[in-house]
Amino acid sequence: MQFLLAISRLIDTVNEWVGRVVLWLVVPMVAIGAYNAIGRSLDKSVGTRLASNTYFELQWYIFSLIFLLMVGYVLKHDGHIRVDVVYARLDERGRAWVNMLGSILFLVPFALVLFYVTLPLVSFSVQVREMSLDAGGLPRWPLKLMLLPAFILLALQGLSEFVKNLAFLRGVLPRLPHEAKGEVA
Repeated sequence: MQFLLAISRLIDTVNEWVGRVVLWLVVPMVAIGAYNAIGRSLDKSVGTRLASNTYFELQWYIFSLIFLLMVGYVLKHDGHIRVDVVYARLDERGRAWVNMLGSILFLVPFALVLFYVTLPLVSFSVQVREMSLDAGGLPRWPLKLMLLPAFILLALQGLSEFVKNLAFLRGVLPRLPHEAKGEVA
């Protein structure tokens, strides 16, 4: 069990690091969005040509990167959406069972199926160096390429959550992982 918890800590560390780095993309995304909004306003009133589809697409691409690459981080910090009607009424052991079974039966297989289904689409996009069809558009293949690590990070974090909940059920961890409030498994 300690070996599995060590792997779980490694996965948690990777998703924590990726999440903290990717979180900084919010700053340029907001700056580009503000610049583009101001530029479009000036374009209408003064006739400048400050705004462009390139900036709009760049903002959209950065948002997509944040969304994709933060998925493991959000799961690690229990920030995902769940239907709490039943879950909230369960005791810790019941929640651990739901988390564990949900991870191994649904989340991990779902992430792996998405990876498998996406792989040929991403491969084709990279091979043809897919570009946006919009005027001033950016290459789309780098963004599509990020689908693969996103699904891998999600699947790995699902495995980590499975291990931590299993460790709790076996009495190795004193609390459920997301209720430890900053404690590391």
